[in-house]
Amino acid sequence: MSSIKIECVLRENCHCGESPVWEEASNSLLFVDIPAKKVCRWDSLSKQVQRVTVDAPVSSVALRQLGGYVATVGTKFCALNWEDQSTVVLATVDKEKKNNRFNDGKVDPAGRYFAGTMAEETAPAVLERRQGSLYSLFPDHHVEKYFDQVDISNGLDWSLDHKIFYYIDSLSYSVDAFDYDLQTGKISNRRSVYKLEKEEQIPDGMCIDVEGKLWVACYNGGRVIRLDPETGKRLQTVKLPVDKTTSCCFGGKDYSEMYVTCARDGLDSKGLLQQPEAGGIFKITGLGVKGIPPYPYTG
Repeated sequence: MSSIKIECVLRENCHCGESPVWEEASNSLLFVDIPAKKVCRWDSLSKQVQRVTVDAPVSSVALRQLGGYVATVGTKFCALNWEDQSTVVLATVDKEKKNNRFNDGKVDPAGRYFAGTMAEETAPAVLERRQGSLYSLFPDHHVEKYFDQVDISNGLDWSLDHKIFYYIDSLSYSVDAFDYDLQTGKISNRRSVYKLEKEEQIPDGMCIDVEGKLWVACYNGGRVIRLDPETGKRLQTVKLPVDKTTSCCFGGKDYSEMYVTCARDGLDSKGLLQQPEAGGIFKITGLGVKGIPPYPYTG
C-alpha cells in the first residue's frame, strides 16, 4: 500500500458541497454548493475558483458534449453556459410536489443524465419521507421516471461492463444494484449489495474505480469507504478530518487522485471550531487505484 495523503485543497466553506466532477479539458474540478445555489469550478493549476449562481438550489453538475455543462436546479434539468452564466431549462419534474428538489445526479455511459429528487429538508437528513423519484433526461430531452417512494436520492454509478446500475437511497442505509440495459436505459431487479454499519452513518455520493469497486462518501461518518459490490465486503476505509463528507470522484492527471466534497450545515459552533476545513474540497492521493473519466451528457 502506498501511503495515503489527505489535504484540503480549497477552503470553500460550502454549506453543502456536492457532485464533484473532474473536467480533464480544463484540469478543473466542478462541484456545487446546494443551498448557496452555486456551481463552482476550481482550476487545479492556477488554484482559482469561478462560481456561477443560479436561481434555485443546485444539486448536481455534469459535463455536456456540446460544450458547457448540465445541472439539476430545483426540479429542473438545465443546460448551463459558463461563459455568459446563463441557464436554459431542458425539462422539469415533480411539478405537483412544490416542496421537492433534485439531489444527486450523474451521466450514464450512453449520455443520459440520471438524477433523483427528495423533499426539501427541515434540517440535515430530516424531511418528509418517500417523496422522491429517480429520473433520467435522455439526449432528446425527454424524461423517464424509473420509480418513486424515494427518501433521499443519492449516489449513482455504472459497472465497468455497463450491465449494472448502482444506486443509493440514503435513508435505506444500503447500496443497491439493478440490472441495467445500456441501449434503452431501463433498470430492473433491484437488490442490496452493501448495508452500512452503524459508525459509517449515512451513505451519500458514490463513484467507481478501474477495478469495478465502489467508493461511497459517508455523511456524518467522516469517511469514504471502498466496497466490493460482488462480495458485499468493505475493502477499505479512509477517514477525513471532517464529519459531513458528501461525495467523491476521481480526477487529476490519469484519474489517480480522489476529490471529496463535504458540508458545514448541521455543525454547531463547537463543531466548526473542531473542523475548520468543513465545507472544503479534499484531495486524497496514494490510494493506489485510479478512477474513470466522467461521461458527458450527449443532448
